[in-house]
Amino acid sequence: MASEKLIKAREFEEKFARFVPEDERPYFHVTGPVGWINDPNGFSVYKGEVHLFFQYHPYRVQWGPMHWGHVKTRDFIKWERLPVAMAPDEEYDRSGCYSGSAVELPDGRQLILYTGMQADYDEFGQITETQEQCVAIGDGVNYEKYEGNPVITAKDLPEGGSSHDFRDPKIWREDDGFYYCVVGNRTEDGSGAILMFKSPDALHWTYETTLERCCNELGGMWECPDFFPLSGKQVLITSPQEMMPMGLEFHAGFGTVCMIGDYNKMTHEFSRENVSAVDYGLDFYAPQTMEAPDGRRILIAWMQNWSTTTSRRQDARIMGEMTVPRELSVRNGRLIQNPVRELLAYRGHKVSYRNVMVRQEMNLAGVKGRVLDMTITIRPAGNALYHAFRFNVAKDGENVTSVRYKPDNNTVRIDRSRCGFPHDIVNIRELVIRPQDGCMKVRVILDKHSMELFFNDGEQAASTILYTRQDAQSISFEAEGDVLMDVEKYDLLF
Repeated sequence: MASEKLIKAREFEEKFARFVPEDERPYFHVTGPVGWINDPNGFSVYKGEVHLFFQYHPYRVQWGPMHWGHVKTRDFIKWERLPVAMAPDEEYDRSGCYSGSAVELPDGRQLILYTGMQADYDEFGQITETQEQCVAIGDGVNYEKYEGNPVITAKDLPEGGSSHDFRDPKIWREDDGFYYCVVGNRTEDGSGAILMFKSPDALHWTYETTLERCCNELGGMWECPDFFPLSGKQVLITSPQEMMPMGLEFHAGFGTVCMIGDYNKMTHEFSRENVSAVDYGLDFYAPQTMEAPDGRRILIAWMQNWSTTTSRRQDARIMGEMTVPRELSVRNGRLIQNPVRELLAYRGHKVSYRNVMVRQEMNLAGVKGRVLDMTITIRPAGNALYHAFRFNVAKDGENVTSVRYKPDNNTVRIDRSRCGFPHDIVNIRELVIRPQDGCMKVRVILDKHSMELFFNDGEQAASTILYTRQDAQSISFEAEGDVLMDVEKYDLLF
């Protein structure tokens, strides 16, 4: 039986979603029907379809008491909206139904494991929070919260674990028939850790081990963990708060970290071998993965930045969108990401150029737009190495977002300072790509309000929201020195 709060949320989004102007919605990136969204949740297969839930506050374009929004798809590109799945309507989640995950049970039902939060004031007027893990079970549309909630509480934490920062369970089932989950936690030293729990039925859980610890080396609290095998290795992904910058690998604030290593299933010991950022752009947080029916590991993330969410268009009806889903693999110890292959089916008119000499700024006939899939490949035109190459998107006489590559130090600079947004937000990010003697390849995915970049066949990715008006359609190319360039551009049709 749906609660009063859930019914209210469903009625609200049904009534007001139709008033969101079409130019606010991207074509193939997930947004909420109305209001605010952040972390992807419950990304999983259920009865042959891919379900995606998300942190959702339907009533405002600002963060608020968290509900769970819900969509599903058969191809990762076209998404069907479903009613709000959960609202904060029980004592144990009265302050919010926070992030979590989902799994299909042997009896055909879908189980959601999520964080319930209660916020109270202490005797000094300070807010105190208690976070616990809870269960809801349903049929892909309607979900009933388990009468035995919460299923993992502070008493299940190892010594020194915090019940204030204890959230975002990621659940899976192993071949041994047991369910496992990893949960983010803050430890006695003030930094993050990833805890592992085990259950025979996904309802009764016991603490298994502390899988990995931050030790104040990679930010503070570790949120939104994910743990999975990939390409013969084991991958642990988490989103640290309170990051300090480390060269151009990690930026300050809210980051995303990928640890690749080995995992002993018998002892539950994870040994990391390589640590890197997941995404190097301006807008990316809280990624979550799933295993597709064909065995591919697919990632999706919130394409936003907590440092920019207080600045928005005053007339906006929606806030927040997801990245394009990405296929993952491991190559040479690094996480490789590329847009799901299903996107290729939406390619339309093709424009192709080969061996174009680039010096001063230039345009190419047929290469423009804000909804497209374009691959740019560059190389030195002669023996001398050029100084820099730049391409510009979402450009008109006033606005532009630029991507510059300098081969002498292999740095890429993304700059949206002139993207038309009159607020002082984070606008510039730099990253280092693998040296290739002045050669570089980048795939550019544009969808109205966003740009996603995939360098050198997915070795690094960078995601950025664009605030530029939609009639800024021009794309240009320029170089300092002589560059030979190939361009292959497809319109994306929906």
